[in-house]
Amino acid sequence: MNSVEELIKVHRKESGIARKSINSSSVNGPTSANNVQIPFRPPPPPSAQPPATSTSQAQSSSISPAVAEYTAAAKSGVKTLSTYIDIDKFLALPERELNYLWRLRHINNPTSLHGIVSAENWTRIVAAAKKHPQFILPLPREGQGAEIHFMQWTFPSETTATVLFTHLAEYKLRGEFTQPHTTVTHHTDLMAEKGVVLVEGTVMPDRGVTVEEGQWLLMCLLKFYGQDGTITRQEGSESITPRRRLLEQFSKGDGEFKIEDLLEEAEKVP
Repeated sequence: MNSVEELIKVHRKESGIARKSINSSSVNGPTSANNVQIPFRPPPPPSAQPPATSTSQAQSSSISPAVAEYTAAAKSGVKTLSTYIDIDKFLALPERELNYLWRLRHINNPTSLHGIVSAENWTRIVAAAKKHPQFILPLPREGQGAEIHFMQWTFPSETTATVLFTHLAEYKLRGEFTQPHTTVTHHTDLMAEKGVVLVEGTVMPDRGVTVEEGQWLLMCLLKFYGQDGTITRQEGSESITPRRRLLEQFSKGDGEFKIEDLLEEAEKVP
């Protein structure tokens, strides 16, 4: 997985073009077919659903039928970490070798997204993911503005968490029939003993997204979900960060949610 800094450098020019293409800061109204030239209204918020009494109920109440179907299929044949590696052997490895072998395993797959997340960072990510299972992320397109992608979290097993990325325009047109162009799964099997979460995913061919663009979306995900959501101010008072505020605004369907703010936060380092 490339660093955030490297990906930002690649897309900074396109991000500038994308910001200029936004003509309104409101989020009311439809999007265009391929990019956000017109303001956008977020999907119905998870908070509008009936209260859930368990994690599985919470997930089923806040995700689309497409994700529910994916989760049900995944549970019947979920690819846990043991599908890919001998877990006992990996547990015996020093962290450097574990990291190297995990990356080496994917090196010959041209559509692969892979990496390692620290347990500390994963704790923040998963807490935010369960509170905000849906979000949108921008992908700059030179000369076309910012193409917006819809992402959804699902938890097919106790040790796996999968993110599905779809084109927002396609999701709005096809709804539950939309197929993800990118899937990314986080495996927590080694977290307790090794302090790491292994990440693997795939960018589907011929779905309009390159592997580099998939990396960009994944890096954006880490920015919004992986950072501490609070800022400590004078006298111990706290407030939420701009990125966490955007997550909360989107989840609530808040009219203050602005695409311009999303673009600005997405291109910041880190």
